[in-house]
Amino acid sequence: MPVEGGGKTDMERIGLFSEMEYITVGDKYVSPFNRPFNEAASKNKQMLPGGAKEMSDLQAGYFDPHFVRIFEGEGYVSLNQVRRRDMMQAAKKNLSKAFLPSSGDKKPCGLGSYYGTIGGPVPFFSAQSRPREKYEAPGKNLYTSPGKKGTGYGYPNITIGKQFSHAADFYDAPKQNYKKANEEHHRLLKGAPFKLNLHPRDYFDANPYFSEEPLPPIKREEKKEAISNTFKPSSPGKKPGGMKAGTFDPYPSHSADPYVTKLEKISGKDNKIFHPPSGPKSRPVESIMTLNVRR
Repeated sequence: MPVEGGGKTDMERIGLFSEMEYITVGDKYVSPFNRPFNEAASKNKQMLPGGAKEMSDLQAGYFDPHFVRIFEGEGYVSLNQVRRRDMMQAAKKNLSKAFLPSSGDKKPCGLGSYYGTIGGPVPFFSAQSRPREKYEAPGKNLYTSPGKKGTGYGYPNITIGKQFSHAADFYDAPKQNYKKANEEHHRLLKGAPFKLNLHPRDYFDANPYFSEEPLPPIKREEKKEAISNTFKPSSPGKKPGGMKAGTFDPYPSHSADPYVTKLEKISGKDNKIFHPPSGPKSRPVESIMTLNVRR
């Protein structure tokens, strides 16, 4: 069809010489369930092989008209005779007799025996003992008397050293010794102890916070009286029943307000609504196929 505003048809614009043909125009509709799998198998004459043949002793199971033997007219051959003939031909190729060793293999007669080996016995592994010097017994040990029986508590003459001799121990011996040492110390002193006539001073400065004025009386904290009984309101709380009976303030007065606020009218040039300009407008563009067709 020609396009308005141009002298080209749709086929020229696409780049085809003619419109594609429709193959199934005017054909009857055939359901895919009723359509046969192989339509050619039901038309004209078909090849009939005659069925499969089974293997049997008859000649009908073979392709050849008669049975052909592979070995026909040949004599009987013995396999033993053929084997002996090959052995005789192989024996003729020997230059001399077969090699036989001088004696058979020697077998060891037990572990550690060198019988049958090539090298023979090894002197380093010999089991014979080496010659050693004559053993001289050391001197006798030190003989001591047997240990004395006893645990050591209350048994005399058990320790290595001699037994300690008994010495009397007085009851007030430490007190008398201290008294004697003190008397000897005072005897060695000369005169009374040395004393200075200067009044001692402190090592640090006086306390700057020290004051001779009397301190103010101690402030005692006032004890708050504890409330013994719990607070109970004069009457129970009121429940809101739609009349604002339980509120502190009375129900507000009715005010006639409009349901929807009206928009103010815009007047003046500066208060106009902004309308954005329209976007770029499209224009006809030639396709790449059309440019190739022209070239």
